[in-house]
Amino acid sequence: MIEAGETIISLKNVFKIFGPDPRGRAFDLSNAGVHKDEVQRLSGHVVGMSDISFDVKRGEIFVVMGLSGSGKSTAIRTVNKLHDITSGSVTVDGVDVQALRGKALQEFRRETMGMVFQHFALFPHINVIQNTSYGLKVQGVERRERESAALKALDMVGLEAYANNKISELSGGMQQRVGLARALCSDPPILLMDEAFSALDPLIRRQMQDELMIIQKQLKKTILFITHDLNEALRLGTRVCILRDGKVVQIGTPEEILTEPANGYVAEFVQDVDQGRVIAVDEVMQDAVVVTASNTLIEAVDALGSRGGGFVVDANGCPTSLLTKADAGVALAHGSTTLGDVLRSDFETTLSTQRLNENYAAAGRGLPIAVINDAGCLIGELEPREIMEEMGRVEQLIDGFEREVFL
Repeated sequence: MIEAGETIISLKNVFKIFGPDPRGRAFDLSNAGVHKDEVQRLSGHVVGMSDISFDVKRGEIFVVMGLSGSGKSTAIRTVNKLHDITSGSVTVDGVDVQALRGKALQEFRRETMGMVFQHFALFPHINVIQNTSYGLKVQGVERRERESAALKALDMVGLEAYANNKISELSGGMQQRVGLARALCSDPPILLMDEAFSALDPLIRRQMQDELMIIQKQLKKTILFITHDLNEALRLGTRVCILRDGKVVQIGTPEEILTEPANGYVAEFVQDVDQGRVIAVDEVMQDAVVVTASNTLIEAVDALGSRGGGFVVDANGCPTSLLTKADAGVALAHGSTTLGDVLRSDFETTLSTQRLNENYAAAGRGLPIAVINDAGCLIGELEPREIMEEMGRVEQLIDGFEREVFL
């Protein structure tokens, strides 16, 4: 068994060249670092992948993102050997995929992975539950057992009530849900999703993303997800691999891709991304100032230092009230020195794992936000100005790449 966090899919120095002599001059040129367009001009061969390496950990959503011609769909097709490779290695759970042939390859695909594609590839002549359970039927699973598994999978995607409907009676989004249910039905450890939501309308697409994340929290599959949309990649990915012209440009967490772009190409992509949807609170929060209720107002203000506010906590460390420097200043100007007179209970809280965009409304009040853990205990503090400063820092970083590369 693969232990949590261990590599389950691995591509090492993989080349894929299309043409009659892929291991000849075209490979030598690509291996020497020649651009794919020049390789095609000189050899007549098309470079799909050039020295691509990445590892996918068990239980993560690993997103491969790139524009047309980047090699992303070619990469996923090497994992189930829809494409043979020219050079390198592809292993899944320790199995050399490219060495598999015939029945062994069929069994490997059937037992190890489920596949969801951009085009739903559903059978129009059979109903929803029959489409969903088709893979189990091929495996020879008894009808009652496979239909039970299919109903469970359809329930996960919200379509159990449509089990006996015809495929033609479903919308595009519903058909894609059937495709996802079919992939989940046999309970494979790995899901391969190639532009799975790209054909859907924006609203339906976002709903499918939401559903996938909910299902993933429950099932913790290993998912290799292909997309051309960076917003989708950053929203879904545990880690993201950006490809360009058959080569890896950058691999990192969504936060790393956004805040530490490897070059101007990545910076150009992220310039239109809402950073608040990617950056987590724990990337920006500061240590919270804890104010003791027995302090005088002057003592409490001194404790705040440069922070805009501090929190009073109960015996369990949970915040109960907030002192802001602004409120304290008004009280002191009117001669009050009693801390209790200026404490307020109408403060906002957030979790460290939440995204900054989830706190925009709270930040709009202009008050410090208490960052708490799942038990409700105070672990940090987030100030509205720091949200804006982080946004500005990322914008300046991206602008710097643009000036360097594009001007």
